[in-house]
Amino acid sequence: MHIEIDRDVCIGAGQCALTAPNVFTQDDDGFSALLPGMADGGGDPLVREAARACPVHAITVEEPTG
Repeated sequence: MHIEIDRDVCIGAGQCALTAPNVFTQDDDGFSALLPGMADGGGDPLVREAARACPVHAITVEEPTG
């Protein structure tokens, strides 16, 4: 899977970091960020739930094609 965070949309609510703390964190400005090496979610089953928990839908989770 591939995770994208739209920083232009993110409001720093932190729901992603609370839901999937092994994948998401908040940067120094309080916005969502992926932990190092977690661009693919690391197989964490909570990644999709974290994306759904985002109140502004700033997180996109895509499955690889083909």
